[in-house]
Amino acid sequence: MAGGIVSGSGSGQKVSERRVWVHAEPAGEGSDGALLPISLELMAAARSIAAGGKVEAFAMGAESEAMAAAAGEHGAESLHHLPASPDALAGAPLAAALAARFAEDGPPEVVLFGTTYDGRDVAGRLSAKLDVPVITNITELQDEDGCLTGTEPVFGGTTNVRTRFADVRPQIFLLRPKSFTPESLGGAPAVVSELPVGDLGRGGSARIVHRRVEQSTGPKLDEAGVVVAGGRGLGDAEKFQLVEELAALLGGAAGASRAIVDAGWVPYSYQVGQTGKVVKPDVYIACGISGATQHLVGMKNSKAIIAINKDPDAPIFGVADLGIVGDVHKVLPRLIETLKSR
Repeated sequence: MAGGIVSGSGSGQKVSERRVWVHAEPAGEGSDGALLPISLELMAAARSIAAGGKVEAFAMGAESEAMAAAAGEHGAESLHHLPASPDALAGAPLAAALAARFAEDGPPEVVLFGTTYDGRDVAGRLSAKLDVPVITNITELQDEDGCLTGTEPVFGGTTNVRTRFADVRPQIFLLRPKSFTPESLGGAPAVVSELPVGDLGRGGSARIVHRRVEQSTGPKLDEAGVVVAGGRGLGDAEKFQLVEELAALLGGAAGASRAIVDAGWVPYSYQVGQTGKVVKPDVYIACGISGATQHLVGMKNSKAIIAINKDPDAPIFGVADLGIVGDVHKVLPRLIETLKSR
């Protein structure tokens, strides 16, 4: 990919050590305080750029002790915690609490968020409160002469733009999932301190009135070691069951291209790509997927890619480690039959 384009002006703030704050998101109801994988990835990124400084986490939720244990295990010294009722949205209260803490104690050099619904919500509100910009969709962070530079794919992933801040504090980055590898350090639980509530304004009146938990079996799409994804080449919605059957036999998750999600064959939660989920499994099997750039952005970093497509010139073969030129309606049943016989 092309790269090397720098956006922004100024040399940025040069520091020998950095305080880096990381958004630690709870995995959801029933998770007993476990953190989302993206939060653990953020902590790995934070350790790499702290330059000997402090990595601190901040979170909103009920299970502060469990979250502190997870944050400490991955390198955070502190957990700044905002207690919240189960019906509270994170955006307004957490952004207000951070702004109040920064006004009192001074902001850290860097604040990292994951590209999640809550991460984007909190980051946007905090940006408005502090009147500082946000650099989004980051896949790499590099320290260049004491200045942080973020790499972000643009134009459907065909070009990389490298962006850094002018003399701004804090520098707020939104990182894309699967861009950094989490690493457990076995550290002691982070020291918990309470965040101030802050001024919520009218935004604090919003409440969650209903939760709908999607029923699913097997591993989650963005955490699975094997992903089998189907595309328009399947022909019709009924054929997607072949994808699901093969995924189940391999102990993996079923995914889909944007084309068949837009066609209503499967829910949006199946979508892999720039506007869907980013996956990085050990094995990715693309069935009847041509390989549009939008889709490749979401799966090209898989360790091994197997493509099945009857068009030998399909772009998907350009990133595949193994390509099968053939009709998915014939290849998939044979694969399934072979696996069942074993």
